[in-house]
Amino acid sequence: MVGPSSSHTAGAVRLGSLARGIAGGDVRAATVTLHGSFAATGRGHGTDVALVAGLLGYAPDDARIPQSFAHARQAGMQVTFAEADLGDVHPNTARIEVETTTGTTVLVQGSSVGAGDVEITLIDDFPVRLTGELPAIGVVHHDQPGVVAAVSARLAAGVINIASMQVFRERRGARALMVIETDEPVGDEVAAGIGALPGIITVRAVPAV
Repeated sequence: MVGPSSSHTAGAVRLGSLARGIAGGDVRAATVTLHGSFAATGRGHGTDVALVAGLLGYAPDDARIPQSFAHARQAGMQVTFAEADLGDVHPNTARIEVETTTGTTVLVQGSSVGAGDVEITLIDDFPVRLTGELPAIGVVHHDQPGVVAAVSARLAAGVINIASMQVFRERRGARALMVIETDEPVGDEVAAGIGALPGIITVRAVPAV
């Protein structure tokens, strides 16, 4: 890892990388709100630099991390930072609102929980738990019978094993979100096949970080 801190630097890189993966493309702009210890000591530990590095797609051991602000400017990426009390959450928490170069927007909230480990706890309006240790796929869909089974069957047909699955919904019959961790990355062909299923709104494959 590039230091100085596993939680404030390496973990922050992974949070940025996961936000980029969940958004599903290159980042055009991001607004990052820092909470707790991230807000109080993040600048000294390079948290801001690390989050931008993650949004650029860098790994925690990438030697370019200290220059991430300059690299973001060169890439045309605009990142703004704010500080706020996000409530009863881990002290090392960031809320990241991302806009991709294709116009997709997503809100991701997550925490660096120590030793470089992270946990995504919110994607848009959905509470989740995603660690980034395994590849994953996020499927937004209409809450209707048969969708979960159809997505599972399409993954099985692609010889992709499900490690864990979480399903959240706004309310009965409204939008829902499947977060599926897999043993193997979900390729473009399988993701496109899932996207073509009845009831599916969006599909995003999220690489492990």
